[in-house]
Amino acid sequence: MKKFGLNLKKIRLDKHITQAQLAIDCDVDVSVISRIERGVVNTSLSNIYSIAKALGIEPKELFDF
Repeated sequence: MKKFGLNLKKIRLDKHITQAQLAIDCDVDVSVISRIERGVVNTSLSNIYSIAKALGIEPKELFDF
C-alpha cells in the first residue's frame, strides 16, 4: 500500500494536480486521497479506476513501482 501511495503521489505531482483537485475529479473527500497516498488505507478497484481516469492514465500505471 505504501508503494502504491508513493507512486500515486509521484504521478499526481508530475501532472501538477493537487490532492484537492484529484479528489474533486474522483468525487471523493480529499482525506481519501491523502490516506491512499500515505498508504494508510487499501482502496477499492472503483477508486483506482476513478483516480487513473482523473489522471489520464491506465490503471495499471498506478502499479508500476
